Amino acid sequence: MDSIYSLSLTDLENYLLNKGLKPFRAKQIFKWLYEKRIDSFSEMSDISKSLISDLENDFTIDDFILKDKQVSGDGTRKYLFELSDGALIESVLMVFDYGYSACISTQVGCNMGCTFWASGLLKKQRDLKVSEIVLQVLKIQKELDLEGLRLGNLVLMGTGEPFDNYDNVMKALSIINSPYGLEIGARHISISTCGLVPMIKRFAGEDLQYNLAISLHAASDELRSRLMPVNRAYNLDGLFTAIRYYASKNNRRITFEYLLLAGINDRAKDADDIANLLRGLNAYINLIPYNEVDENNYHTSSEENALRFYDLLKKRNVAVTLRQKRGVDIDAACGQLRAKRMKDGAL
Repeated sequence: MDSIYSLSLTDLENYLLNKGLKPFRAKQIFKWLYEKRIDSFSEMSDISKSLISDLENDFTIDDFILKDKQVSGDGTRKYLFELSDGALIESVLMVFDYGYSACISTQVGCNMGCTFWASGLLKKQRDLKVSEIVLQVLKIQKELDLEGLRLGNLVLMGTGEPFDNYDNVMKALSIINSPYGLEIGARHISISTCGLVPMIKRFAGEDLQYNLAISLHAASDELRSRLMPVNRAYNLDGLFTAIRYYASKNNRRITFEYLLLAGINDRAKDADDIANLLRGLNAYINLIPYNEVDENNYHTSSEENALRFYDLLKKRNVAVTLRQKRGVDIDAACGQLRAKRMKDGAL
């Protein structure tokens, strides 16, 4: 059976219409699922017994198995979830001054091959279903419920390339964003892509307010192709043509994510290249301290060098932020906890 979490509000309205029922019931069902966050259809006290029976016969209310959870001293929480087919995915909850933000996965494994992520060590097995994307957010919110807290921000920057699972991602976000769903505002949702040019152009045509983030990490084709194989298919010229097309269609500020790798992409020349690439764009670059992975030979820039690189960009009139390092005392790197569990044969 399909998961009830795979249905958008429109899907549920059509389901009810096909049964000769009033479509307004869909909003009631959504309220039970996403506001009251019930665990069984029988808890829906204002829904008729016959409709509850239909829902039970046609859909499941699924759940994940929590295989592991790590909590950092800075409040970051990392979850390793097991799906119904035994696959593993990771989700992260981060604590900021402005509130709580979740970083979720969109695929089991990843085919983009970025050499610095632990997720690149494990090839893509499959796309996540709509319900599996939604349920990550729901599981984290249910935990926050126990503390009287609210998840306010969402980033699709975990394992997988969101634009490689475009349709499922967009449908899942419609549920997460819906005022009858998990009600996370569109401007508090960010989609991070490593640079799939055709999908950036497709996204540009959507009437959506989600934030677009580009995983840049290098500002020359030679270095970016070495770090990120996707650049061999969609080089910087093609990528920035698509980005400027997106910018022409949307009055949205674009984020460029940039991992700081010691001695590799934190030089004065790199700052020059970044300034040239971003010139004329409504954009800023988010410098991210690198969480090191044992299997890779990359090291994070020292705090001194990170601040120096930040200053180099500021002097070149680049809008820039330097993210505080988080989760350093746990397996915080993307895909690291899953890779560790699989390597240990703990499953």
